[in-house]
Amino acid sequence: MELHEMIEAVQRALGVQVDGRAGTETWGAIYAALVQKSIAGSPPEQAIAKVDDRSEANITTLLPEVQPLARALVQKAATNGIQIKVISGLRTYAEQDALYAKGRSEPGKKVTNAKGGYSNHNFGIAFDIGVFSGNRYLGDAPQYKAVGALGMELGLEWGGSWTSIADQPHFQLRPSWAAALTEKQMLAQLRDRVSAGTAVFA
Repeated sequence: MELHEMIEAVQRALGVQVDGRAGTETWGAIYAALVQKSIAGSPPEQAIAKVDDRSEANITTLLPEVQPLARALVQKAATNGIQIKVISGLRTYAEQDALYAKGRSEPGKKVTNAKGGYSNHNFGIAFDIGVFSGNRYLGDAPQYKAVGALGMELGLEWGGSWTSIADQPHFQLRPSWAAALTEKQMLAQLRDRVSAGTAVFA
């Protein structure tokens, strides 16, 4: 039996999403089953300790399903000797359009190829991290690859693994209903869900 099959079997037994990756939901369910059902009244996967203030300001803009994973990534990186902060979370369509305009109709360097409604940041499922050395932001550092591997261990998708345009600071949580969809198809469904008032992770 392979490791992912063991994890999937545990996930089925615990009644959580079956994806073969031991993220915060899986570990929270294991903790609840073996240690205690809740921590200060919250499910264990939602009770992960808060991180630095800058990160928290961005993490709290994300959907509740994504927030514990973002905190876990900051903590997991620190355990591995890497200081990161979450530097971007949810963006409105207008904010996304303003970013898209840079290097096009507005001065500056191009920072995104996505217009409003065509970025996962617009739906609260994506965030960007920065690697830091003390208070100094490192825009280009080998640590991003290490953090990418840690994020994927948690069940996050990492922009650094994309083949078209690699985006090493970017992480996102793909909803289970979108597992077999392309990025373009998933974004179309996300726009439809927002228009219809349907929850992203329902």
